[in-house]
Amino acid sequence: MKKILVVEDEAAIREFVVINLKRAGYETFEADCGEKALEIFDTQDFQVILLDIMMPGIDGFQVCRQIRTRNPRVGIIMLSAKTQEMDKVSALMTGADDYMTKPFSPSELVARVDSLNRRVEMLAGQKIVTDKIELGEFSLDLRRRILIKNGEDIELTPVEFQITEYLFSYPEKALDRTDILKRVWGESYIGEEKIVDVNIRRLRMKVEEDASNPRHLVTVWGRGYKWVIG
Repeated sequence: MKKILVVEDEAAIREFVVINLKRAGYETFEADCGEKALEIFDTQDFQVILLDIMMPGIDGFQVCRQIRTRNPRVGIIMLSAKTQEMDKVSALMTGADDYMTKPFSPSELVARVDSLNRRVEMLAGQKIVTDKIELGEFSLDLRRRILIKNGEDIELTPVEFQITEYLFSYPEKALDRTDILKRVWGESYIGEEKIVDVNIRRLRMKVEEDASNPRHLVTVWGRGYKWVIG
């Protein structure tokens, strides 16, 4: 069964989330604080984590960072009552794959979780035709799901890996932001297109010497992004 960890300190919201996820076929585990979440995380093999930002003790940002160091491949959706743009950006830059603002409907909740779970499962069960894609100083290891730069491993989240794989499949070609969104998040994704830009920014911080002046993952104004080999 698909396992999901729900981390939310408000009991009523946590109960609402758990009920709807169980109806959708998920095996749910619950935590009411960040410390407990990390304890439970180490005991199970989760596909997706639903993680509230504002909690007593360590907050969702810190939990997200720690989970990412332990397992870069698990899917993470962050939850918050905050709607400011910087909160969304901060959540995604911390390592989350998606962001949901409270309140949300049961259908939106399940749709977002299903979408991320499919991506995680697809990567885990993907048939590998070739082991690596090599572009200049970079090599994308399709079996280990990591990017290698000059012999050094760079861990990628599921979203970062899919974006990189897409760009590496079409080097030197401008890919539309909308096409990247559909390819990585799926045709039925109901979130904001800006999620592409934030993940590109996060990816640049991992692969570029100077993220503010990228040489490889460049912006094509009015279109989207492309991977430059040289």
